[in-house]
Amino acid sequence: MKQIGTTRRGFLGTTAAFGALSLTPAWTTAAFAQVGGTLRLRIDGDNDVLDPGYMVGGTEVEAQKQCLPFLAEYIQEGDTFTWRPTYYVTKLEQRDPTHIDFELVEGLMWSNGYGMLKASDVKFSFERMKDSDWSGYFEALDHVEVTGDLTGTIVLNKPFAPFQMVTLCHGPGAIVCEQAVKDAGGRFTTQFPAVCGPYTYEATPGQRAVFTANPEWTGPKPAFDRVECNVITEVKAAELAYDAGELDCTELGSDTLARYLKEMPADTAVTTAGELQYMWMGMNTEHPKLQDIRVRRAIQHAVDVDTILQGAYSGTTAKSHGIICPGLLGQRQESGFSYDPAKAKALLDEAGVSGLSLTLRTLNVQERMLAAQIIQANLAAVGITVTVLPVDSGPFWEMGQESKGDTWKELELWIMRYGTTPDPYEATQWFVSDQVGIWNWERWTDEEFDRLYQEGIKETDEAKRRDIYLRMQQIMEDTGAYVWINHEPEAYAHHVSITINAAPSGELNYRRFTKS
Repeated sequence: MKQIGTTRRGFLGTTAAFGALSLTPAWTTAAFAQVGGTLRLRIDGDNDVLDPGYMVGGTEVEAQKQCLPFLAEYIQEGDTFTWRPTYYVTKLEQRDPTHIDFELVEGLMWSNGYGMLKASDVKFSFERMKDSDWSGYFEALDHVEVTGDLTGTIVLNKPFAPFQMVTLCHGPGAIVCEQAVKDAGGRFTTQFPAVCGPYTYEATPGQRAVFTANPEWTGPKPAFDRVECNVITEVKAAELAYDAGELDCTELGSDTLARYLKEMPADTAVTTAGELQYMWMGMNTEHPKLQDIRVRRAIQHAVDVDTILQGAYSGTTAKSHGIICPGLLGQRQESGFSYDPAKAKALLDEAGVSGLSLTLRTLNVQERMLAAQIIQANLAAVGITVTVLPVDSGPFWEMGQESKGDTWKELELWIMRYGTTPDPYEATQWFVSDQVGIWNWERWTDEEFDRLYQEGIKETDEAKRRDIYLRMQQIMEDTGAYVWINHEPEAYAHHVSITINAAPSGELNYRRFTKS
């Protein structure tokens, strides 16, 4: 993470900032607290599914990091991220390419009377993930062998070098209490059935999630006794609340980031976690209006991505050419299509399509609404009428999931952003055939893509691995279902007296925040 700080005078008006407070309920008005105090943050919506196997991700991962055990965690070395064992283990060693031995710290207790954290919890947690929505993270897992109350071995079915970085450090690597989950019926949603970490968790829907120091926790104490995560759906409202002194840290939108970098508000630092986000406009290849690949390719040529980057993101983001993010093996330097309205019109004529009307759905946030409006104008210029439909966070993430209803049948166009981990494998897992109806909302399948996905997991030669991921992205692009947009940095403004901690994909880890 890169941090920029200054104490120059702020530039946003106090009156405007306080005006934003009416947009969000249940504010804490105490000034920034020092040792043992309260940390006040923003989350963009309610945490609907805390279960690692069935979550959406994002702030749900943030919650897991505070309340559940992990074997490994991200650390930064220079400009790159790597990993280290957490304080939950006294040993985490790769004995050979397919065996990872671990030993848990003795005496770490689950809440609600569920006893000590054991190796059997690790076995239960990881093996259940093989049949979950996040099974791709455990593609290489065969089983976990329990060798004692606190010891065990993770057994892989094939060599998989990034297992620690991709699987153990991220949200799906969270360990749950076996008996507590079974008592909850095998899954859980908005409450942890048992916690074993620095904080306990409770939430008031539509208002906030609160993390309170866990009285049963015997590990390292966090810097703050209490973390209040206020639900603020609009980034702009959160920025104004930060400027008014009502938040200690918040994500920044691209226009505000650009302004902050020119003139920083007083006592503020900006930390950029990384650019491990990839955004695109997707198209439903099964929808009757979009089944003709010539129509999809016409849309690819009709969208002016450079204008989106300037008009919606103030030039603060890197242009995307695929799903592999900057700095990762297999990042593409160019796309196979470009902004060419004449070619778009010619393809529509060739397909015999005129008077086409489509719906474009997007999260109701400023940058994406601006991007959607630019796309709307671009497509109008080639004869396609687009209706922009803003969607709140909860229903948005359910749109393409068959298990959540029938909205997937109506999807035509949408703007999507996924976060990833520091390995190209992670991004590709959402587009294999098995993900159709889950996270592959474009709903295409390709045997070569599925085969290359498996080869990429086990390939250790960097040059061959790079070629695998370059080819996989070409296959995706050739479906005509993607307009690559950008790699958006996760940038946070925070008080200079705290140092924040974030994963390379942007999720904050409150327990690892520190104070000066």
